[in-house]
Amino acid sequence: MQRAQPQDFSRVLSSMCTEPHPVARDAAERFLATNPGDPGTYETVATLEREAVATLGEVAGLDDAAGYVASGGTEANIQAVRVARNRASTRDPNFVAPASAHFSFHKAADVLGVEMRVAPLDDFTANLEAVDELIDDDTVLVVGVAGTTEYGRVDPIPRLARMADEVDALTHVDAAWGGFVLPFTHHEWDFSDADIDTMTIDPHKMGQAAVPAGGLLARGPELLDELSIDTPYLESTSQVTLTGTRSGAGVASAAAVLEELWPEGYREQYETSQSNADWLAAELHARGVDHVEPTLPIVAADFAADTVDALREEGWRISRTEAGEARIVMMPHVTRETLRAFLADVDRLR
Repeated sequence: MQRAQPQDFSRVLSSMCTEPHPVARDAAERFLATNPGDPGTYETVATLEREAVATLGEVAGLDDAAGYVASGGTEANIQAVRVARNRASTRDPNFVAPASAHFSFHKAADVLGVEMRVAPLDDFTANLEAVDELIDDDTVLVVGVAGTTEYGRVDPIPRLARMADEVDALTHVDAAWGGFVLPFTHHEWDFSDADIDTMTIDPHKMGQAAVPAGGLLARGPELLDELSIDTPYLESTSQVTLTGTRSGAGVASAAAVLEELWPEGYREQYETSQSNADWLAAELHARGVDHVEPTLPIVAADFAADTVDALREEGWRISRTEAGEARIVMMPHVTRETLRAFLADVDRLR
């Protein structure tokens, strides 16, 4: 065990996590033994969490954001469904999400006893007519995705929010991956673009924080009050998080890297990642490889199954979309040099 080494990122092409930024790594190590779940005792890391949430609010177009640094997108998505369920009066709550929604929403439905209604897609985004047909008086939440896991697509968030408002449902945006690239695009996705209530946005993805460092944002603290649980033996009187004890490493790393990179560092990283995605798409086109054109820095390439298997045997860590395409995510560790080496193996193995 002493000689065990972590995964080498040099051939990791499908992960939505990356190597932490040096300032994030340093902060994580310094705050490893602190517990943000007990803010009365660990005051410094509690302050850092408030700073991280405030900056995440800036990223997502929200002044005076409420929220916390979660373990990841799954926790944040579950909590968003929980907020919506808890505030509603119906005994048969449901929520509507597109087929592109992350599998964590299926976990949320199972854990919370809320019916999940899945709308089909139209050109990789939510089909609005289908969403409208699924919404009824028992709908407590409408979900939109801003940067889908497979294709990096952005749902029509303002229109989904208006549909939710018509039945007094909340609107949740899952921007777990896309939240750190979308501020530099023309997409309408954040709190300033639509009447969004909650959002998932993960610093440990494109934000370059140490794992685990997800994020849940809410338009106001009254929404988080729906999650509040009394904590009689702690100095603080209540908790809104799903987990109790949690390491301050994620919180501190998120606060440090946000201070270091927002906004210009993230803008530069987005431009590099998008350039790499566009370059790879052009190279695939030149080779006659069918692919899904990137709108955000994800490319889905239609390689034969045996080609993907051969690439994996060469050490390339590639996952497939549900339709079977190889999925290449332009995380900060994926460089142009990496992509050239990948294409060289593609040419040799096809």
